[in-house]
Amino acid sequence: MDKPKDFFKQNPVFTSQEYAQFLEKGARAGDRTQEALLSYHVKAGNLIRIRRGLYAVVTPGASSESYMVDPYLIAAKLVNDAVIGYHSALAFYGKSYSITHQFCVLSHARSVNIPFREDVFRVVLFPKSLCEKSEEMFGVKTVLHRGCQLRITGFERTLVDMLDRPDLSGGWEEIWRSLESVEYFDVDKVIEYAILLGNVTTIALVGFYLEQHQKELRVKDDHLAILEAHRPKQPHYIDKLQKSSSKFNSRWNLIIPIEIIEQSWKKES
Repeated sequence: MDKPKDFFKQNPVFTSQEYAQFLEKGARAGDRTQEALLSYHVKAGNLIRIRRGLYAVVTPGASSESYMVDPYLIAAKLVNDAVIGYHSALAFYGKSYSITHQFCVLSHARSVNIPFREDVFRVVLFPKSLCEKSEEMFGVKTVLHRGCQLRITGFERTLVDMLDRPDLSGGWEEIWRSLESVEYFDVDKVIEYAILLGNVTTIALVGFYLEQHQKELRVKDDHLAILEAHRPKQPHYIDKLQKSSSKFNSRWNLIIPIEIIEQSWKKES
C-alpha cells in the first residue's frame, strides 16, 4: 500500500496520526508534507475534515458536502481508547426505540462535545469504580464494522450503564422501550457488572427492571435476591426531578417515577 488512495480505501475515517504513520512507511514523512497532502485532498473533495486531526474519506464521485459519514466510525476514532456505549450501543445493534443524533463514547480522556453536521459526539469518562479495579473493558467487545474494528459495550453492560446514566440514554421511556427490544440477556453477567459498578441505586434499579421483566428474561428469584442484598440502606430517588410523581418501592428501597412503575407510555401508544 504505497499510494494515498490505497490508504483512503482501507481507512474510511482516520486520524492525522494514522496518516502520518502511513507516510513514514512510504518515506514521505514531515508535518508540512502531511498537512499539505491532507489540505489538498480536502480541497479536492476527497476528504471531509470532521475536526482537527480527524478526517473522513468521500466515496469517488460523491459530493463532500452531502456525503453521509458513518457516525460509528467517527465515534471509534474520536479518542484512542474509545468505547461506544449507552444508548449509542443499542442504536448500533439496531435495538434503540428512537433515532438518535447523540453518540456517546467512553474514554479515559476528557473532551468537549464534538458537533458534526446534525450529530453530536460526547466523550464521557469511564466510571471511577471501574478504573479503580482496572475493569474498564468489562462487557466490552470488538466488532468489525465496514472494515474497521470498533469497541462497543455488549447488551449486558449496556443495560446497566443505561440505567446508571439515563441522561446519556434518552430518558426513561426510551430506555425501557429500547431495552425491551433485546430478546436475551445473560442475567448472571448483568448482575456481575451491576455489582462491579458499585452504585447501590443502580443495582436496585437493575433489580427492579429485571423483576418487571422476570418472565420474558427468565430471571430467577435467586438473581433478584442477590441484587436485593445490595440495595440502598436508605430510600433513594431514581429521578429527583420527578419527586412529586414518584412512589416508594419497599423491596428495592427506591422512590421510582410513576411513569416507570406503570409504563404509562404504553397506554398512550
